[in-house]
Amino acid sequence: MIVHSVIFSLFFLQSASEALGGDMVMANAYWSLANTIGTVIVGVLAPILGTLSGYNGIKKLIFTVLAYLGIIGTIALAIVPEHLWWLLLLTFIIASIGFSGSNKIYDAFLVDVSDKENMNRVSTLGFGFGYIGGALPFILSIPIVILAQFEMIGISLVTAYRISFWIAAIWWIVFSIPMFRNVKQKIGVDKESQYIRKSFIRVWITFKEIKQHKYILIFLIAFFLYSDGLGSIIRLATSYGMTIGLPQHTLLLVLLVTQFVAFPCAIIYGKVSERIGAKNMIYFGIGTYCVICMIALSMDPTRDMHFLTAMFWTLAMLVGTAQGGVQALSRSYFGRIIPKEKSNEFFGFYNIFGRFASVLGTTFFGVVSIATGQPHYGIGVIVILFIASAIVFRFAPDDRKFVKS
Repeated sequence: MIVHSVIFSLFFLQSASEALGGDMVMANAYWSLANTIGTVIVGVLAPILGTLSGYNGIKKLIFTVLAYLGIIGTIALAIVPEHLWWLLLLTFIIASIGFSGSNKIYDAFLVDVSDKENMNRVSTLGFGFGYIGGALPFILSIPIVILAQFEMIGISLVTAYRISFWIAAIWWIVFSIPMFRNVKQKIGVDKESQYIRKSFIRVWITFKEIKQHKYILIFLIAFFLYSDGLGSIIRLATSYGMTIGLPQHTLLLVLLVTQFVAFPCAIIYGKVSERIGAKNMIYFGIGTYCVICMIALSMDPTRDMHFLTAMFWTLAMLVGTAQGGVQALSRSYFGRIIPKEKSNEFFGFYNIFGRFASVLGTTFFGVVSIATGQPHYGIGVIVILFIASAIVFRFAPDDRKFVKS
């Protein structure tokens, strides 16, 4: 919430637009393209990390290295001078690689902590509590940022931003400790000679196995398409709101409330999926995102600010109802349909499809924004991704038939 979604994007857009002569659209375009770069790097690494983590004792090591990379990158954001906007972007990319990479390895631990029957419940609970965990340090940061913005405390807004980055880093360190200490890898193979070199070979073997399981490949294609749309909306929400003229304190409040909407809704998705299956609930979430995009398309920056504020609140609440549920059930759906003994390798490809998600959306959003000067036109690409994903996902199997397998 602090670095990846809200406060850092405000900090960067303010710093970069000032350095670029007040060009907020160009600053927003650089922000979206930086997100694309980080996504591509993690996506390229994902299958190799997945096969490496299939060896006993390696998965936790990879998770730890990536987590500390993200933590160190977050601390660096509090130190880099604000006028060096290009260095801020580079540091953000490093922190983002650590954050996203460690989270993808964390996803692969699902098969170590749950059987197939309970995966939907465990996965949605994980996302639900994750939203609360993301919101609490954000709550600590919001008063500092808002009070500094209105000059009600004796620190600058830049200093307030930096304090929030320290809060994020410390929070991340403290709440990683239970994972470091208590979660163990249970599924894996023993290390062999030259296991790093052989991991590259196993990537190709796993890819061929996925091609033989056509239903897995169909899901991964659909997952890529709707995750690209979903990830683009998550990454661009704050900068989009700022670009159309919404004040910072409104953005902070809206996105905070969204976290608390997402917490129960993620768990509700898990409960309902026990009755009708994860596939049907993911379909419902895709439909919700199509509605979200249509609302965003109506948000011309020249329209009345009261209308834009009301519409932003509406789409943010809708995002909150669907975001966590779709992400959590995608993870558990995949965990159910893959062979358990190959889970680490298969999750490596799940991660590459997930990490390359938002490449199309953020890239075309940036290109369209630069070409037209109208950021809301870029949403048109994103709604096409959701529609295409629904068509492909239609051919994926019902996850419930894999529960007893």
